Amino acid sequence: MQQYAILTYHQIDLAPPPPAQFRSLYVAPSAFARQMACLKALGYRGVSMRELLPYLRGDRVGKVVGLTFDDGYCNNLERALPVLQKCGFTATCYVMSHLLGKTNVWDIENGVTQAALMSAAQIRQWAQAGMEIGAHTQTHCKLPLMADADAMREISDCKAELGALLGEPVEHFCYPYGLYEARHAAMAQAAGYQSATTTQRGKVVVGTDFFQLRRIPVVRSTFMPQFLLKLLTGYENGKGA
Repeated sequence: MQQYAILTYHQIDLAPPPPAQFRSLYVAPSAFARQMACLKALGYRGVSMRELLPYLRGDRVGKVVGLTFDDGYCNNLERALPVLQKCGFTATCYVMSHLLGKTNVWDIENGVTQAALMSAAQIRQWAQAGMEIGAHTQTHCKLPLMADADAMREISDCKAELGALLGEPVEHFCYPYGLYEARHAAMAQAAGYQSATTTQRGKVVVGTDFFQLRRIPVVRSTFMPQFLLKLLTGYENGKGA
């Protein structure tokens, strides 16, 4: 049974000092560079969701790993992109169409350090470098708490707005906070996306539901032995969110 890993990153930067919250979501630039070099040395190619989809369908077979970045931080462009280009990899960055050029305002109430998000010009730069932009709703909302009409607008209008900015279709979606119900998966499909990723942990089995794709988190404490376990074994399967 063929399986593929989709790795999840957030910020590629040094973590702020305590008592800042969610420090785990930072991966140091040096650690990220080592992880990408490890993938390449092992014969893997890091790919965007657009490139990964034929493998998930079973149309192609190969040593590929999906690379995804949630939220669209400027440090993805500044620190991850050069590493990805050096390795010959591609990646998908999921962004919010109404928060371009702003900060992670959804985290303020949790005491999370604010960090800059990519602007419209910067997401174009990311795409022009051969990377992919995916949708993460308009405002990083909690979809299950919204009326269906509002949730559908967040999902579908984000796709349209980002597509208009980029001049190309935006075909892959990610549920903010990993929060979704079956109706939201149906909305993503109805909106015309080709896939939707979750925070449910584990590798993706070929032919699985493309609108409930599992991923594997890479965080500040993911040292190389654990990174290899996540990549090469079923270590993450069944771990839940």
